[in-house]
Amino acid sequence: MDVSEQINLFYKFIETEYYKDLLSQVNKGHKFLKIDFNALSKFNPELAELLLEKPEETVKAAELAIDSFDIEGDTKNFKVRFYNLPASQKSQIRNIRSSDIGKLIEIEGLVRQKSDVRPQVTSARFECPSCGNIITVLQLDTKFKEPSRCSCGRRGKFRLISKELVDAQKLVLEEAPEDLEGGEQPKRLNVFLKSDLVSPMSDKKTNPGSKILVGGVIKEVPIEIGGVRTTRFDLFSDANNVEPIQEDFYEIEISEEEEKKILEMSKDKRIFEKLRDSLAPSIYGYEKVKEALLLQMFGGVIKKRDRGDVTRGDIHILLIGDPGSGKSQILKRISVVAPKSRYVSGKGATGAGLTATVVKDEFLRGWALEAGALVLTNKGICCIDELDKMTQEDQSAMHEGLEQQTITISKANIQATLKAETTVLAAANPKFGRFDPYELIAKQIELPTTLLNRFDLIFPMRDLPNKENDDKLASFILHLHQSAERRETEVNSEMIKKYVSYARRNIHPKITDPARKEIQDFFVNMRNIGEKEEAIRAIPISPRQLEALIRLSEASARTELRDKVLKKDAKRAIELVHYCLSQIGLDPETGKIDIDRLVTGISAVQRNEIAIIREIINELEKVLGKAVPMEDVEREAEIKGIEKDKVDEVIEKLKRTGDIFSPRHGVISKI
Repeated sequence: MDVSEQINLFYKFIETEYYKDLLSQVNKGHKFLKIDFNALSKFNPELAELLLEKPEETVKAAELAIDSFDIEGDTKNFKVRFYNLPASQKSQIRNIRSSDIGKLIEIEGLVRQKSDVRPQVTSARFECPSCGNIITVLQLDTKFKEPSRCSCGRRGKFRLISKELVDAQKLVLEEAPEDLEGGEQPKRLNVFLKSDLVSPMSDKKTNPGSKILVGGVIKEVPIEIGGVRTTRFDLFSDANNVEPIQEDFYEIEISEEEEKKILEMSKDKRIFEKLRDSLAPSIYGYEKVKEALLLQMFGGVIKKRDRGDVTRGDIHILLIGDPGSGKSQILKRISVVAPKSRYVSGKGATGAGLTATVVKDEFLRGWALEAGALVLTNKGICCIDELDKMTQEDQSAMHEGLEQQTITISKANIQATLKAETTVLAAANPKFGRFDPYELIAKQIELPTTLLNRFDLIFPMRDLPNKENDDKLASFILHLHQSAERRETEVNSEMIKKYVSYARRNIHPKITDPARKEIQDFFVNMRNIGEKEEAIRAIPISPRQLEALIRLSEASARTELRDKVLKKDAKRAIELVHYCLSQIGLDPETGKIDIDRLVTGISAVQRNEIAIIREIINELEKVLGKAVPMEDVEREAEIKGIEKDKVDEVIEKLKRTGDIFSPRHGVISKI
């Protein structure tokens, strides 16, 4: 089939199938037309076959066919994009071989790196100084080409008159982790995008971290070492079309029928329970945890004020539990249900892997940003397992991402602030691998208090023997294994995804007065629960928990697609926060909830004792001079009702903080 025949066939095809689309694209000022490969193969199988075998010439013929249409508007340099290629053309990056060069191949993967958009010369016009002849040279190679000779016999020294430029950009595409087997290393491929594929609209689809499907022509470039060409070549894909695959909550497509179904479901009185039970059906119990996870997926409302300050809407949850309590399983399940989610494990994650890092870029001969897990899951959920196994520096890298929801990086002359509006669900083990039932839970959480403070809800998942419970658990797990087929849930995973997505996109609940009063009363009562005469009162709840209450009650309203936060939502949020505080922040000495137990590691009672003992030391110093015997301190403390063991503990604490020292055994002095 010669070129003119191809152009004629494309002309007929576009005229019958795509004429309306072409007109609308020209009217909008777009310079590309998307064509479904299936439609083309129905129209002319031979032409479709030719497109796969010799894509460059065939695509050019289609573009020339569009150019010959008599339409008002600019049809010059119109691009044709083909999508929906047959399964035979789909390939993994690792399977691309030299036999694929020059063919139209579709590959999918994650965008790891992305260069800036830069102009590239496609053709240049030269003038011959001797005879004035105009010579056009197509720039197909990576090196800029000049004409070698003119028809008048002149060689070299031609004058460049004009050059045609097209915007170009390079992506590094990496195989998605779910497509890999065993210990395979994900392979990478460079992808070049040109003209409308780098327009601001398309640019959003190809941000680092997004999963895309690229249909393009595989080409080769010679590898040069020290300016000398070697016999080896590198492969890259010259993209013809780019389609996004993995969307976040805000990009999931919902058809009209699905929308009707969603609105119908929201009217169900038991919708909250149904969604909760469908979230992790293979895990027994933990109703409160599942409730919190469901609210976490819906999230609170992000508030952007005129002055530029932003209050986050994401709810961060930390699960701390005994081994075998199903933490990792919960994390894995959430990473399946939520769109745009990632699962990272503590030991294998570094600060750079979580936030962002700067790498050397071969293409631009400079530095490029490579996004980490928190940035890649922007508007999604990041599941971090084994949080306690991470090093202190790596944990501290998360602080900004959790509260400010941005990642700032200043390295190798790159100063950038990346968005990380990410919800974090983390899991960790207690200090000694298992909870000690006789020790305070707060003392067994070995995580920096600054990091703990940023989690809205912290759940201890204890594995305590209990005959009745163990019997139910065993029969539940055995039943799961006995009937190998999947358990039928009331709402399937796909529907949960769409329901949550619809709620997050369209429902922005406002707090009503009864709900506000409910939260306010709870907060004020909890804060002022301690006795008035205590020198240092226990602080049961801090303003951070107040924000958590607001976020949780907004998420609760979203579960029923309501645009108002009612009293029952506030009650649900209060119940969850109270449950977490009573599990973790309870001070056994007073029986009261004390947030300081968790946030600073020192309870109000201990702080009170420290104050009393400091006072005793000061008093004794006035009477006895610099050196104060320990016996005297213990005796005075006993009068004030503090036991000897407690005194020793406080003295140790004061020594550690550098307030006092011991010049010799049994004597202490203030520094």
